Amino acid sequence: MTSPTDPGNRADETTAAAGGSAAPGASRVLVLNSGSSSVKYQLLDMRDRSRLASGLVERIGEETSRLVHTPLTGGGGESRERTGRIADHAAALKAAAEELSADGLGLDSPELAAIGHRVVHGGLRFSEPTVITDEVLTEIERLVPVAPLHNPANITGIRTAQALRPDLPQVAVFDTAFHTTMPEHASRYAIDVETADAHRIRRYGFHGTSHAYVSRRTAELLGRAPEDVNVIVLHLGNGASASAVAGGRCVETSMGLTPLEGLVMGTRSGDIDPAVTFHLKRVAGMSADEIDVLLNKKSGLVGLCGDNDMREIRRRVEAGDERAALAFEIYVHRLKKYIGAYSAVLGRVDAVVFTAGVGENSAPVREAAIAGLEELGLVVDADLNAVRSGEPRLISPDYARVAVAVVPTDEELEIANQTFALVDN
Repeated sequence: MTSPTDPGNRADETTAAAGGSAAPGASRVLVLNSGSSSVKYQLLDMRDRSRLASGLVERIGEETSRLVHTPLTGGGGESRERTGRIADHAAALKAAAEELSADGLGLDSPELAAIGHRVVHGGLRFSEPTVITDEVLTEIERLVPVAPLHNPANITGIRTAQALRPDLPQVAVFDTAFHTTMPEHASRYAIDVETADAHRIRRYGFHGTSHAYVSRRTAELLGRAPEDVNVIVLHLGNGASASAVAGGRCVETSMGLTPLEGLVMGTRSGDIDPAVTFHLKRVAGMSADEIDVLLNKKSGLVGLCGDNDMREIRRRVEAGDERAALAFEIYVHRLKKYIGAYSAVLGRVDAVVFTAGVGENSAPVREAAIAGLEELGLVVDADLNAVRSGEPRLISPDYARVAVAVVPTDEELEIANQTFALVDN
């Protein structure tokens, strides 16, 4: 449902108005993820979903800017690195374009079908990938107050790419889109409705591209259609979120108006009593900005034990470090709460799946999160859990009532798939 102040999704009419279609025979998609001081990129050939090149430009605007470019054609190649000041996003994309050209993959190639942009916040209006027009950009700008750290950087990346290839379809793929299927009773906060609608206060959710990809790949792993499977997805990276996906549609997710709500994260607190903010203001004299920094950048694992790298935390736990052990226990406790809650929301769970950096690589986190949940049908096989692999895999024994899986996420491929499907006629 949409609120009185938020127009419904108009992706179809926006796309039609833009007339954004790929040139005949063009099959490549450049995926851009523009952060406040970085640009990640991948070039993919959608004929076989192969990666042609990838790269990262970081510390944009600093004297120590760095670009790392990796050609991936013909079995891959050695990475090339540039250092030195890269003044802004325009210079960053120009440098990336030069590296691509050096590999014969220039942005002027007729084989380039479109550029797909990760956009963090699409509000309620955008529930599908959308060809970017002036109207779409205006709406993304209107959402800056609810995504002040992300949408401005995404907009900068879009405008820069448009300047480089004004003739090419540019597509926005929104982190929030997958979660727009949440029912109103899951997406509303229990506050005054008029105030909430006037200021767009509701639960939007994030990491949607990952949750969409992983839930679908989990169904494939089980040999079933996505519409027949109920999945709990645990996206555990420095940012972390959970989702309950019923028949391919998100019905609940842990992040809310911002990415602060929900699980314990690397530097974010996750769920917290809202009155803590009032208490800190009144008793500690902290400003709104100081509290914002505390909860987003100085909390979570780093706030609890000084580290936000799960590998280091586990090393410290094994060495007998009590602060690290408590941080790990708090992290896992929150995961268990969400697994239990989402089991109740879904009614029937076919799989619990771990993904992203921690979810894919930390066997101790997976083991601890599932331990004690046998009554919910969840069991982890120790030997299967210990296997390291880049492939989707089950880590539960054959007799388990609910599958437990590890499915590596691939947000760039998901963005490329959605972008190409939209512009390819």
